[in-house]
Amino acid sequence: MEYRRLLIAALLSFGVILLWQTFVAPPAPPPKAPAPQMSKPVGQPAEPTVPAATPEREQTTTAQAGSAKQAATAEAPSVAATEAAPAPAGPPVGAANEERITLENDRVRAVFSNRGAELISFELKHHRDGEKGAVNLVHGRATGPYPFAVVGTDGSRSPLDDALFVASRGGENSVEFRYRGSAGEATKSFTLKKNGLLHFDVASKGNTAWAVLVGPGLRDLPPSELNNRFTHRQAVWWVGNDLQTANPHKAKEAQVLGGGLRWVGLEDNYFLDAILPASRLERVVLAPYLMVPGSEEEGGAPTFQLRPPDSQITDEQKDLPQVYGIWLVPSGDELSADAYLGMKRYDTLNALPGGLQKTVMPGMLGLLARPLLWGLNWMYEHIVPNYGWAIILMTVLIKLVLFPLTQKSFVSMQKMQELNPKIQAIRAKYRSKKRDKKGKPNLEAQRQMNDEVMALYKEHGVNPAGGCLPMLLQLPILFAFYRLLYSAVELRGAPWLLWIKDLSTYDPYYVLPIVMGVSQFIQQKITPSAGNPMQRKMFMLMPVFFTVLFLKFPSGLVLYWLVNNVLTIGQQMLIRRMYEGDSGPQTEGAS
Repeated sequence: MEYRRLLIAALLSFGVILLWQTFVAPPAPPPKAPAPQMSKPVGQPAEPTVPAATPEREQTTTAQAGSAKQAATAEAPSVAATEAAPAPAGPPVGAANEERITLENDRVRAVFSNRGAELISFELKHHRDGEKGAVNLVHGRATGPYPFAVVGTDGSRSPLDDALFVASRGGENSVEFRYRGSAGEATKSFTLKKNGLLHFDVASKGNTAWAVLVGPGLRDLPPSELNNRFTHRQAVWWVGNDLQTANPHKAKEAQVLGGGLRWVGLEDNYFLDAILPASRLERVVLAPYLMVPGSEEEGGAPTFQLRPPDSQITDEQKDLPQVYGIWLVPSGDELSADAYLGMKRYDTLNALPGGLQKTVMPGMLGLLARPLLWGLNWMYEHIVPNYGWAIILMTVLIKLVLFPLTQKSFVSMQKMQELNPKIQAIRAKYRSKKRDKKGKPNLEAQRQMNDEVMALYKEHGVNPAGGCLPMLLQLPILFAFYRLLYSAVELRGAPWLLWIKDLSTYDPYYVLPIVMGVSQFIQQKITPSAGNPMQRKMFMLMPVFFTVLFLKFPSGLVLYWLVNNVLTIGQQMLIRRMYEGDSGPQTEGAS
């Protein structure tokens, strides 16, 4: 029947869209613009003009900070700036040794090195990366530069990356770095603001052309996320009234972002590193970097290199992971901006300027997903402190809201099943008349047959499409849960029970998707069917299709679909009793 074809098409379309989004379709590319010429990749520097700094003793203000940057820069030569730096005026200003400065509040711990005055660690105290401890939003690396480094306008390393700045605190949550010497002249200041933003000012008078580096990369992903096809790492920016994204996986060259830029950043499913400029920028460059695996001697930390042009890239480099880095080129000698480094919580971002909340479940699906997330959070906070049970309660609530439609759907399908012999008789009547003697379709005969079938529907008050309406209404909710469960940071690492330790990733033993497939098979068996045998066989394949499709889906999504199936089975059994009580015993559901 037509409604069966419609439902099958909807379910198949749903599966195809998920598979396409998961494996094929890339995000929209950034707008094309002239790209800057890239000189030396990070990690492949030019000839040094400043002697490599070799600190005699590292001074630290925090036991939490590692020494990866000192080890890397002690062995690596400093790098010349893209353009020759004029001799700075005034007496030299510099430190004798490398030291670490920590800015800390109840939510974050930011660690800076005075070598280059760069951010080497930014930990979120209340969010963990499994056994690794607090989430660190600075991607580990074997060599610099690190975030907020001064680089050339083509991304090349600057001598300031190795310069030892003098650090002075301006308060509990602010620090200023100053340097004047053979590497140039620069001042950097950082302040942790009460609203969660990190304000920074950079002034560089020793280099005639310079930029500030953001990234490359955002946090070290654990294997469970790095190897998960639902993990998305990309650049994101807000220009005009549009949120735009770019996937680094297939990027081949640097891009200059368009005018009207309000903010720009790097994101993954759960975390965001965004820059909100407070001073005028000459341009913002989005550049792909290759992530070269590190050696065991370096602790496995990778090295980031600017991606060479296609004419120079090797086959080995083509297979390396790619991430984005961002260069902020100021219009003048100073750059001022706010940075947000943290979780993508809608309420948190909505309280900040700039519209950063647009990164949380954007698009049409976000209109459904955000209310669902609000409902889950409310249930978690007020009813049961477990997101798995909150998903179950939310599913029950949705089924109760849709129960009137479900009842009408079942009654419609039951009537369709009872009318099926009469419908088949009408079709048999016109089967020999559908084509003329020459084998061409007889449109008049087909029209008459359709008219008789529709008259039969009207006589018995049956809507041929009514049986699939609740299922079609469920699909947007399923899409919304799909979006919610792989992008809501609240559900990252949230356990349910037993072996389900993280509702945002797949069931490691595939128990949930298999049980879900069994429940869908049972649901299909008891659902009234009025289609022809071929349609029924095709429909019975849907549980198998969904089981295979859901094997690697977030376990929270599979839990929702499983509970939805179980509740649907119970509803059908209840409605069947109600229907038979009103009209007497009826034909059992088709096998």
